[in-house]
Amino acid sequence: MREDIFRDWLHRRGHQDRTIGARISNVRRVEQFIGDLDEALDNEGKESLLSKFAYSTEDERQQRPNPSPVPIDGDLRTGLATLRQAIGLYDDFRNDDFAMPDKIDHMAWVNRLTKAEILAVMDDCDAEGAEAFLKRVGFSKPQQWTKRQDDTQNHSIADPNLYPAKATVATAIAKLPDGPSLNARQYFNGFGEAQSRAKLRELGFEIVDMREGRAASRLTRDDVEKAMLAFDQYEKSGAHSRIFDAFADPSSYWVRSTSRAAERPYPTKPIVGYLLDKTSLNGGWSSGSAAASLHNAGYIIVDAESEPCDVPEHDHLLGDADRIRACARNYFIEPARDAGEKEVPIRASDLAKLMGLTNAFPNICQALEGRTFLEMIETAEPDITGPNPSSTTVFTYQLTDQDARSASPHTPVTGVAEPMAPTNLILYGPPGTGKTYATAAEALGLCGEPVPDNRGEVMAAYDQLRAEKRIEFVTFHQSMSYEDFIEGRQPTTEDDGEGGSGTGFRLETVPGIFRRIASRAESGISVQTGDDAISLSGRQVFKMSIGRANMASEEYLFEEAISEGHVLLGWEDIDFTDDRFSDVDEILQVCHEQGTREGDVTLQSGQVAMLDVFRNQMEIGDIVVATKGNGFFRAIGEVIGNYEYHQRDSRVYSHRRAVRWLWVDREGVPASEIYDGNFTMRSIYPLSPSRLNVATFERYMNSDSDSSQTEMLPFVLIIDEINRANISKVFGELITLIEPDKRTGMPNALKVRLPYSGEEFGVPANLHILGTMNTADRSIALLDTALRRRFEFREMMPEHDIKEMHDAAARCGLDLPRILTSLNERIEYLYDREHQIGHAYFINCTSREDVDAVMRHKVIPLLAEYFFEDWGKVAAVLGDAASHEGPIDGGFMIRIILKAPPGLDDVGDGAPRFRWSLRQDGFSYDGLTGQ
Repeated sequence: MREDIFRDWLHRRGHQDRTIGARISNVRRVEQFIGDLDEALDNEGKESLLSKFAYSTEDERQQRPNPSPVPIDGDLRTGLATLRQAIGLYDDFRNDDFAMPDKIDHMAWVNRLTKAEILAVMDDCDAEGAEAFLKRVGFSKPQQWTKRQDDTQNHSIADPNLYPAKATVATAIAKLPDGPSLNARQYFNGFGEAQSRAKLRELGFEIVDMREGRAASRLTRDDVEKAMLAFDQYEKSGAHSRIFDAFADPSSYWVRSTSRAAERPYPTKPIVGYLLDKTSLNGGWSSGSAAASLHNAGYIIVDAESEPCDVPEHDHLLGDADRIRACARNYFIEPARDAGEKEVPIRASDLAKLMGLTNAFPNICQALEGRTFLEMIETAEPDITGPNPSSTTVFTYQLTDQDARSASPHTPVTGVAEPMAPTNLILYGPPGTGKTYATAAEALGLCGEPVPDNRGEVMAAYDQLRAEKRIEFVTFHQSMSYEDFIEGRQPTTEDDGEGGSGTGFRLETVPGIFRRIASRAESGISVQTGDDAISLSGRQVFKMSIGRANMASEEYLFEEAISEGHVLLGWEDIDFTDDRFSDVDEILQVCHEQGTREGDVTLQSGQVAMLDVFRNQMEIGDIVVATKGNGFFRAIGEVIGNYEYHQRDSRVYSHRRAVRWLWVDREGVPASEIYDGNFTMRSIYPLSPSRLNVATFERYMNSDSDSSQTEMLPFVLIIDEINRANISKVFGELITLIEPDKRTGMPNALKVRLPYSGEEFGVPANLHILGTMNTADRSIALLDTALRRRFEFREMMPEHDIKEMHDAAARCGLDLPRILTSLNERIEYLYDREHQIGHAYFINCTSREDVDAVMRHKVIPLLAEYFFEDWGKVAAVLGDAASHEGPIDGGFMIRIILKAPPGLDDVGDGAPRFRWSLRQDGFSYDGLTGQ
């Protein structure tokens, strides 16, 4: 090992001094047993060498032996993973794939920048154009821009005087005498947004966030009125409290509804916060503020006395004729259309009073009769009465039948767009009709996704939505219970907070599959945009326990960590801040000498291994998942500080590291949302990247950031074989809550208090429920009446004359459509239509032998079950029955007459007894095809 050069390389790559010693120590340990690592890598290659240290979760479960030549005393999988990491880093050093300046140098260059370098880059951008400039310097179009200090105009992204913030600073480094050229991947290793913004502000440049402008420009009348309806529901029932509780009572600005039924104005910040899914907004009339956003959407901002506020003159605010037209449309034209009226008059003085305008009648009249307004509201020229222009001028607009939208997206009273209509649908039919097969395409449609014609593409899109957890699939069975479906109690072993287990167990409330997807649907999907979105790429993810879960006496530890921005670790009241503890052997030695825990102390002992992970292996920029027991996580944070020791009076939990918390939910979310399985009791350990659901994890990380927007996308729960469970027992109070008009956000929304958690629960309107039901398994008439009333039913019967059946017939050389038709006609005659045979049994057959196998192993056993092993009826369906009482050698079945045992010849009714059996050779289908 080239130790000195490797050490320097690690330092330049941004590794902390404490971790460098641990990395080198691990390489030394490898070399003790395999010889020089450079020589080993040259001879065997990286992948071959790493394979000797591979040890999976399955290997751990099977307790397989150590595959490597290096002895591991404690946790085998963790020890080998540490050695693999060290070997990989050393190989990276040899290849020098990352031979770019490290983050420390980047920060030093940024600190040296002056206005001169920034302005020089802006000149380059003006000369090239923003798009060409970004392409040349290797950056994508950002969300955050900057502008020259003397530039006070409002801009769009296409404006040549608006400059990409991060790219401008990164490119300015090259203007320094010894500064390098850095692209987006190299600059702060793909990050650097915060450093760029800070530098620009330090030099006096303004940051322009284009997301605010776009978010505000998306506000429509439908959006705003819907938010006002949600606020009404919040005041009545507490719905949407996550957003609305975050805002205090306003002191300056309210917004006047356009609904004729509205009785009062609404606070501006909660309304815009609800629409943008934000819990904090700028005040005043600044760009992106709540008042400015609503004003630009054509709404009137009023004060506490409901009088129109004075609007300042800012370039980012709608003004003059544009504002007059927007208010006239929102407060006169659209409400009239909602009410189905044929015409609507607007008196100039009424509009002026509504908007708080004085001496503006010429402007009002000019705006109301102009071509721009007529095109905006899509009507012909108005009838004008009274002197024009004056306060008494009346403009009467004729609304056509098509315009008078009695069936508009607004309700006649409130003018609010209908929330997403929930779907409760059951696909039912005999077995083999493709019900389960059809749920994938149906779910895509319910999720608002295009449904491809190709089955492979359908399943690819379906699997993607399942990976994003927008679709869940569950099969009902006789043992399914309320506790499995909604919520229940499960025993959980106590955690002692330091990686071990306590002496007992507790019952923990665990949400079932329905409650989990309902919570996801209610929270929406966080969509990351722009360069500020946090990615897991290049980061380790660590599980951490902060105190013992559900122990009230230690809950203060978690609250302290969240409020003060750090994570805490127990294990020994010893100060490990000295640089020598970057070597795990030093930790071992001091724990042996000063430690208070009983037993032998080894490298695998908790106080050594956990502290090594916490102090040395965890790096700045890594991610921490704070857990709640083994089955839940309740916070995600980014490590932003090195190891610190803060002695406490209790002499426990004295080790800490600073963390920027990205997401917190004190109730906890099931681990399965982000990880393949439950967590273990170890205080801290790295989570396996292969078991992380990266897409979902990143949405949680970015859910509260400015670089994300929350979309209330549709979710689908598929319940296969819905009629096989005890519906009343499984659904419980959901029988009422799943009704479309009882969903949250709907006019008759209801919530119930759940029996185990004690929490209020409602079913969101954007959660669709899709079920399948096999009518041969249980008649539809026997399905719970309450459930039937709340679902739509779509019958799926066998399809004989579809392309897939004809294609299969051509491959097999049999008239499969005719065979299936004959089977089902005879079943319906002898039994009923609910027990027919579906086409799915045959469409994948490629040869006559495949058809024989389907008949022998699937269809005929199903017929025997239908007819309770009355083989005479089975033979009748197959075309092998005969009216005589002699032997039969049929196309499918053979019947022989049984000889009576000796002495019983004259006993009984004299009727012959038969033995039925299937042919052992190939079947003949003449009895089904009519040949």
